[in-house]
Amino acid sequence: MSGRSQENPPKVGQPVELETGLRAILAPNPSPMTYWGTNTYLLGAQRLTVIDPGPESAPHLKAILNAVQPDQTITQIVVTHSHKDHSPLAAVLQRETGAEIIGFGDSFAGRSDVMKALETTAEIGGGEGVDWNFAPDRTVADGDMIDVDGGKLRVIHTPGHMGNHICLAWRDACFTGDHIMGWASSLVSPPDGDLTDFMASCDRLSTTDWRVFYSGHGAPIHDPNARLDWLIAHRRSREMEILTQLRNGPATAEALARAIYVDVNPKLLRAAQRNVLAHLIDLAGRGLAATSQPFEMEAIFEAV
Repeated sequence: MSGRSQENPPKVGQPVELETGLRAILAPNPSPMTYWGTNTYLLGAQRLTVIDPGPESAPHLKAILNAVQPDQTITQIVVTHSHKDHSPLAAVLQRETGAEIIGFGDSFAGRSDVMKALETTAEIGGGEGVDWNFAPDRTVADGDMIDVDGGKLRVIHTPGHMGNHICLAWRDACFTGDHIMGWASSLVSPPDGDLTDFMASCDRLSTTDWRVFYSGHGAPIHDPNARLDWLIAHRRSREMEILTQLRNGPATAEALARAIYVDVNPKLLRAAQRNVLAHLIDLAGRGLAATSQPFEMEAIFEAV
């Protein structure tokens, strides 16, 4: 989960203008998994669209409401995916503003058949906190258009980090949620996440020449296609490291993670193990690895 570090985070709770009609507010939830914290975006001049309201936080709610100027109204709340650092504040913000909540679906929506089966056959747990209460008023599908003040958002269903994950194309910019970030590679943690889907989503996004990515965590990415190329190459490199280790003998996801992520922050080792498991499940689906056990953390995999 390596990436490029960035300095000088914005001040928590203070709106930062990114370009005309777009501001960002940093939530007060920094961590090894969220970097500076969650980025909440306010899009529009008068009718505001809030993208990823963030975790349930009274100070962050106050910061969002304080950013609304006298001639502005929050009319809709769009959620890229329903992890607890992105979606829980939506319901609270709706109670304050009456805005419609928009998303791909609940926290089970968009899961691949492999992950649906995995959820019922293996004691695998989860890698990130899921907002199981998330229930959008309006569900959108791939290719749908969301009207925003002065333009439209085009929905791009990008499962991988989570089944209900969407990116939002805004002209030649894209709000990428947790699918693409500038500070680290995205966590893919079964059964919430599916690496096969993740790579397909990356390939799909790479067909567009983007100007900038606005991600869920970290600074704007001003070399978006280069970052996307890096992410794809990084995942392919990790795949080769796993296969190389497996050719030395069968191993579990934990053993592989300890052998490969030698310089990882100890707080992120569990996440690294789940990333390795996601790779192993993908490799098994492609006939490059196999296990006689259910897909779980203790399963022993071997190269094919």
